[in-house]
This record gives sequence, structure tokens and C-alpha cells, in this order.
Amino acid sequence: MTNSEDGRVESSVEQRKVEDLSQEELGVWVLDAIRRAMVHYGMWYTEVAHQLGAEAANRLEGQAAERGMKIMIERLGKVLGFETKNGMPKALSEMKREKLVELARAVSVNWLVGDGVWFQAVERERDMTTAKLCNDGCWAHFSPYEAYRIKQLLGLSEKPGLMGLAQALQFRLYAWINRQSLRYEEDGSLRMEMNECRVQLARKRKGLDDYPCKSAGLVEYPFFATAIDSRISTECIGCPPDPHPPEWWCAWRFRLTT
Repeated sequence: MTNSEDGRVESSVEQRKVEDLSQEELGVWVLDAIRRAMVHYGMWYTEVAHQLGAEAANRLEGQAAERGMKIMIERLGKVLGFETKNGMPKALSEMKREKLVELARAVSVNWLVGDGVWFQAVERERDMTTAKLCNDGCWAHFSPYEAYRIKQLLGLSEKPGLMGLAQALQFRLYAWINRQSLRYEEDGSLRMEMNECRVQLARKRKGLDDYPCKSAGLVEYPFFATAIDSRISTECIGCPPDPHPPEWWCAWRFRLTT
């Protein structure tokens, strides 16, 4: 208890600080802090897209990440004791290729896990219709964003045509998870088939019907294709709940329009 200058009696509040946590509790706090930082980063992107538009959000996210990732990785390197090189952990450039491929696949599958647990959380809270609505809306933002990032990574031109789209489809996160095939048809269109789908195969093993993903696909693929090249149109050949042959789960056709 202390007396303030105006004579009031003040009492200090003794509370635990982060530094006072046990080893296990502190580990939990660190993971939660990473989680909060990820959500906050995503909120920045969402708000910039809302205020300035998706094109500006993609461009500005690129600028923010180019500066921020290097700073964050170097700071973590100092704490965790790993060297950095060209803005990324040096261990990645020295890792055996087989292990690096395994890591890339694990990161991609973790992305799908995040997508799945969000869907299930909304479905349990409300219903599948609401979960599908949220899912489709999420694809409307993520699909063109992923296309933008791939264009930057590959150095594709503004309008790379169907050849650029075919290349970009091979660099999606899904390309590490599912097995897909691409081919040009006689009329010059590009056909993509999803020959193995991790989600649908899991449902099949459980004896469940196909997940009706067509509504999401009708957002995902057209938005991705037009973000690669605004001249590309997308046609759904078939996607659950549509009937499909055993060799593919969904199929899409892309054409270059004038």
C-alpha cells in the first residue's frame, strides 16, 4: 500500500508476467504468439484488400513480406542459433534435396489441414451450407493471391497464356498434395484432371460419398486462371457432386479468349 501525492491510498497489483511462466507454459505462450502473429498478418492483408482492392493488397503484401521476412528470420536465427543466407535459414540451402522435398510437402499438407479444420469448425458451429459459403468466399481471395505469388516466383509475364497457366498449376500448394495431369486438346485448350484428391480419397476410405466441392471449384479455378491471364476462360468438365470416371475426381478446361 502506498500514498499518492493527493493523499489517496494506492495498492499495487501483483500479477504473473510472461517471464514468470514455467518451461512448458512458456512454450505454449510462444506457439500462441506465433498463432496471433499469423492471424494479425492475415488481417492486415484482408483490411488492405477491403480498403484498397485485391490488386493493391497483393502488391503491398509482396513489399511487406520482402522486408519483414528477412528481418524476422534473422532475429529468430540469432535466438535459435541458426545461420541465415539470402534472407532464409542457411540450413534450407544445405539440406539434402530429398529432405527439402519432404519439407515442402509437409508445409503444403499443413496448409490443407488448416483449411480443413476451419471448415469443420464452422460446420459444427452452424451447418455444412454455411461452411461451404465461407469456404467458397475464402477461395475467392486465396486463389488469385496464390496465382499472383506464383507469377512473381516464376517471373511470368502479365499475360503468359495457357503455357503460363500450365506452368503455374504445377506450383500450387495442391500440386504437392494431389496428383493432377495436364494436356492440350486438339482445339488448343488446356485440360486439367485431378487424378488423386487427398480429401476425396480420405472420404472414400471411410465409406463416405464424394464431397460436393463443385461450388468451391467454380470459384477456385476461374479466379486462379484469370489472375494468371485475364484472357483465360474456365469450363468445368465435371466435379462432385457430378458423376465422374474412376480415373479423375474433377476435370477443368481452359481456353484463351481474345
